[in-house]
Amino acid sequence: MKKSFIILWIFIIFTANSHARVTQVNYKATFGVFGTVGMIKNRLAQNTKTYKIDTEVKLIGLANMIMGGQVEHYVSKGHMEDGFMVSDFYEMKSIKKNKIVSKEYHVNHKDKYVTKRYRRWIKGKLVKERSERLAFYAKDDLLTLYFNMDRAIVKKGKVYTMKAIGLEKQKGIVQVTVPTDAKTASYKKDLGSTANWYAKALIVQKNFRKKKGDILLSVDKDGFIKKSVIKDVLMYGDAQLVRVK
Repeated sequence: MKKSFIILWIFIIFTANSHARVTQVNYKATFGVFGTVGMIKNRLAQNTKTYKIDTEVKLIGLANMIMGGQVEHYVSKGHMEDGFMVSDFYEMKSIKKNKIVSKEYHVNHKDKYVTKRYRRWIKGKLVKERSERLAFYAKDDLLTLYFNMDRAIVKKGKVYTMKAIGLEKQKGIVQVTVPTDAKTASYKKDLGSTANWYAKALIVQKNFRKKKGDILLSVDKDGFIKKSVIKDVLMYGDAQLVRVK
């Protein structure tokens, strides 16, 4: 089980308010034979002009032992456009024992490009740093992609192509398939039958058997992701994320 696998588990949806509003949405992660492997805490602040998403991923039990007490922290900050969150800044930070790795993304919407800054510290000393411009531009990052999904998905039985910062290996592209009501039987088997709507997001990730995997998603009536499932990850079974608050 690798750090990159945990990154895929950040699926949150937030609803807007005309005044500043803070919402806490938490998830429990389970992984096949390992059982419960982590908790994800999300703090979401939003008003009519700006937003901020603050997410912390903590491993527990056997997963925590294997990963050496690793903690991951994600921050997305930006502005609002027509009710959608638009990312101006996104950071992915991993802390493990005496090692810290940070990836910062700054979005230039005027000229439509994204710069990435990578840094690594060992025992408090900066040992590596580099900056680059990504080969693609996107308004979403990995967090806002799912925050905005309930607004972006407007029609069942359709395939949506989206882009998200943080997915460089697939040039930011994510395909989201929304089944018709008549084709939701297989989704309900894995996700339950009480969701408002269902979707399937195609990702490219080295931890999957065929280097591609579908994330099955169920969205509750309030617009928040209720449950997500990645089927048959390597030999260990299904990985699941379930909303607990």
